[in-house]
Amino acid sequence: MSGQLKEVRNRIKSIQSGQQITKAMKMVSAAKLRRAQDAILLMRPYAVKLQEMLQNIVSNSEGNINTPLAAQRPVEKVLIVVITSDRGLCGAFNSNLIKTAKRVIREKYQEQFEQGNVEILPIGKKGYDHFVQNGYKVNDKFWQLFGSLTFEHVKEAAAVALNGFTEGTYDAVDIVYSEFKNAATQIFVTEQFLPIAKVENEEDNALKADFIFEPAKDTLIQELMPKILNTQFFKAILDSHASEHGARMTAMDKATENASELLRSLKISYNRARQAAITTELTEIVSGAAALGS
Repeated sequence: MSGQLKEVRNRIKSIQSGQQITKAMKMVSAAKLRRAQDAILLMRPYAVKLQEMLQNIVSNSEGNINTPLAAQRPVEKVLIVVITSDRGLCGAFNSNLIKTAKRVIREKYQEQFEQGNVEILPIGKKGYDHFVQNGYKVNDKFWQLFGSLTFEHVKEAAAVALNGFTEGTYDAVDIVYSEFKNAATQIFVTEQFLPIAKVENEEDNALKADFIFEPAKDTLIQELMPKILNTQFFKAILDSHASEHGARMTAMDKATENASELLRSLKISYNRARQAAITTELTEIVSGAAALGS
């Protein structure tokens, strides 16, 4: 009986230690989430308006705009940017992003993949490790980007897509990332980064607008387009960064709750075993006393 009690006590101590770790990680993630959330919420309206402006310009130009970044051509070579995290312990966050990327390949670029013409640009260690270990064609230059998350470093990663598309290395570039809604909700999305998508359906036509260009349209657009696309790339990374901390905070909160439930169950088991041991000892004492009295 004493061995059983010792085992339960050791389990209780182990779970209490784990609970302290999950509580600490939740607090750290909550602090980081606040900063990451502020960054994306301040960035998003600016990025969304720039995206609308860019699509309107491309859609209204009707072929008279001279930019290689909007060129539509047969898709033979593809780059998929997959934005995961550097660390785990954030629930199904990374696995869902990886599944989304694989689904995009399977449903949209299966033919190109079979020909070896799909390249992955992972941002984040988890995505990099997975795609390297599973034999995908991987660009390994920017998977450590979260170690120094600044707009200048993000521009360098975005340049791989922009220059590659302009030079014909890639015919299409998609971004797979998690759009941040709140700490408990992440939306895993795929966006067409290049070529720049045009507004096509009638409902979106209402968003079209005419612009007055000063200086000349071609000059201005050639200067603006890379900057707007860099902003879109940065927005996607900030979205995933905030989503990661939200997912980790939620996962650690659930782990803490589960530990509390397990501790409650173990303490009940411990108390029952202890009471049984005491009852057994009392019975033995009473029996011994009765035997001596007789």
